[in-house]
Amino acid sequence: MSGPILQDDRSGVRVLTLHRPEARNAIDTDTQDALRDALVAAARDQQVRAIVLTGTDPAFSAGGDLSRFGSGVDPTAFRFESHELTATVELVERIEKPVVAALNGVATGAGAQLALACDLRIASERARFLHRESFLGLLPAHGGIVRLVHLVGLARARDLVLGGQDLDAAAAHRAGLVTEVVPHEQLLAHTLERVAGILRRSPDAYAAAKRVLNLAPSLHLAAGTAVETLGQSLLVTTDEHLRRLEAARTSASKERT
Repeated sequence: MSGPILQDDRSGVRVLTLHRPEARNAIDTDTQDALRDALVAAARDQQVRAIVLTGTDPAFSAGGDLSRFGSGVDPTAFRFESHELTATVELVERIEKPVVAALNGVATGAGAQLALACDLRIASERARFLHRESFLGLLPAHGGIVRLVHLVGLARARDLVLGGQDLDAAAAHRAGLVTEVVPHEQLLAHTLERVAGILRRSPDAYAAAKRVLNLAPSLHLAAGTAVETLGQSLLVTTDEHLRRLEAARTSASKERT
């Protein structure tokens, strides 16, 4: 396939690759639209059980295309386009399937926000997080500050955003931005292996847990526990839960004999 988003299906896992290598996979309007359409299609396709997001080397994504900025920008049109990109990033969190980032290189701006919206982030040793917005007289948008605070806490988010330091893969791991770091040549294979492990678990339970986790930062404890109980009360009625429960009981019985 050609175009700004490449698609490759592997045993129920859809790999979506940002493919503008000449622009370090910067997200222009065509890429944004193609990514949104690809995410929606994957969410609706019952044969797709998980999604992996990655980029064509050498970058994951250099963020929003710089052609969106400059003199003569109409603020109203800019806000609309910005909301559209924010909605595409947020779509990653709304998909009730595993969405895992395979970070093959630099992630900055909207590219970093896209990565942070994923459920897990597996990083190549070549991956880097760059906080460069302030060098352009801008700030992290599309959830770039709020999501970062939810992910790593206010104090560390302050260090990252206001300190302005670039983070290599190891530093990003220490900061809590990535789940693990692997050799570059093993990135996709390891990510697919990690996803395969996730897919052995209940998809209904995964979807419910993902929803509650995304709500958790904005909920007080009482409201959060109420949401958890509500989700659990629905899960205990599903055929999948009953089937897995019976299998667990049978396995436990065999271990006792």
